[in-house]
Amino acid sequence: MNPNPALKKLGFAPNDRLVILHMDDVGMCQAAVQAYIDLWQAGTISSGAIMMPCPWAAAAAQYCRTRPGVDMGVHTTITAEWETYRWAPLSTRDHASGLMDTDGFFPRTVEEIQSSGKPEAVYEELRLQVQRALDWGVDVTHIDTHMGAVASASFVPVYLRVAGEFKVPCMLPRPGALARNHDKAVPMPSLGLEFISAQLEEDGLPMVDGLFDLPLDDPENQLDLFKQLVAQLPAGITHFLMHPSADTPELRAIAPDWPSRVANYDLFMQQDIRSILKEAGVQLIGYRDLKAIIPE
Repeated sequence: MNPNPALKKLGFAPNDRLVILHMDDVGMCQAAVQAYIDLWQAGTISSGAIMMPCPWAAAAAQYCRTRPGVDMGVHTTITAEWETYRWAPLSTRDHASGLMDTDGFFPRTVEEIQSSGKPEAVYEELRLQVQRALDWGVDVTHIDTHMGAVASASFVPVYLRVAGEFKVPCMLPRPGALARNHDKAVPMPSLGLEFISAQLEEDGLPMVDGLFDLPLDDPENQLDLFKQLVAQLPAGITHFLMHPSADTPELRAIAPDWPSRVANYDLFMQQDIRSILKEAGVQLIGYRDLKAIIPE
């Protein structure tokens, strides 16, 4: 894979390794908002993204208004996966949009939304989510995707359209980007973007060379796994995501995977994450850095 052109724009060498330590699901519940606040103030994450249709998005936005300079994007959301804790589109109540299941909420699975969602309806929903964040005082640094739901031939173009209209980076892997598979880094499946990726980069859209995460099905030994994965980060920019949450009764009631979410939080609260990165020769950046190199 050719060197990421964003590295030069950021002032780094072609083989430098950069990582964005990114918290997903901010605003999903109170426990996630508290986790973002704690970890941002501890300096162990460098970015996060709000789920705007969720009940605690307003609290996350309130924090952003009081802390200029926080790195917060919009976790574009078109699925609602939990059994009894659900959320619905902001843009429509029309079932013909394909954005709702029979109960009136977003579909639970990626397969459902990619099968039913009309691309123009998805565009209107994503655009409104970003606009609402801006209206609520969030200095939006980027957009990314909840559960990878926009990763389809039908939805990627509208995802890119929204990013272009708001002049923010979107989390998008370059062809050949690496991802976590258990404790190893392997090439990601193609999203069919090879034919446009060169043009996207020429137009100034920063893309990522790695998409890593901490698992939600194994709360044990996360420190060891984190160190292993940091050692495997590729040259270029890696979006490294996790789902930290404080341990609360609400979280336990919502999420069967709550032990892993709490383990993510404990890892980043209790460990010297920056020293781990420094020892591995990895530089920490945020999406605000990438937003700064987007052409006007």
